[in-house]
Amino acid sequence: MISLVAAAIFFAGIHLGVAGTTIRDRIVGRLGEGPYRGAFSAASIAGLVWLIIAYRRAPYIATWGPLDWWKPVAILLMLPSAFLVTIGLATPSPTAVAQEGRVGEAPRGIVRVTRHPFLIGVALWALVHLVGNGDAASFVFFGAFAVVAVAGPASIDAKRRRALGPAWERFGAQTSIVPFAGSAAAGGGILREIGPLRTLAGAAVYVALLALHGSVIGVSPFPG
Repeated sequence: MISLVAAAIFFAGIHLGVAGTTIRDRIVGRLGEGPYRGAFSAASIAGLVWLIIAYRRAPYIATWGPLDWWKPVAILLMLPSAFLVTIGLATPSPTAVAQEGRVGEAPRGIVRVTRHPFLIGVALWALVHLVGNGDAASFVFFGAFAVVAVAGPASIDAKRRRALGPAWERFGAQTSIVPFAGSAAAGGGILREIGPLRTLAGAAVYVALLALHGSVIGVSPFPG
């Protein structure tokens, strides 16, 4: 359990304590953007692997225990989570890595719903599993993802604001972190802008998660 806690602190620490802060700006000033991104990517991957291995090796200590009644709720909540993550990854946005140059473009598709679709989807995934598993190791493991995904949007916004100034303010005024809270979400056309390929990809990911969860993870997502 000690290794899991340490891995969670490391993973959350590099994302929230470095990635969106002025510490990042100073490191980039010394190393350059490319070397920084390479080093940060390597640290992120190492932290993720450490977190997964530590979670798999952690002892089972029940808190409230597995909640079978939660599984139908989880199945429903994982639908928007899968769509947000999948479509968010496939949609160009100035909040994405190395896409700051798009800040002058009007928000389109899922970015009209939230300017951080990937992180909102991850937050939903993490909270669904944290509640449903009901053990100490899951609380730490999924809690680390939840903390990063919930706090990450504000951190990214601050980084973009420092780098892009008024251009970011104009973009940010049209969109929101909270889904459907921005002015760009008003009106129709969001589904058309997302497009059928991204929609089908989100549906495919959702179906695959349900179909393979039992054999890959070892726990059936279905009640009973």
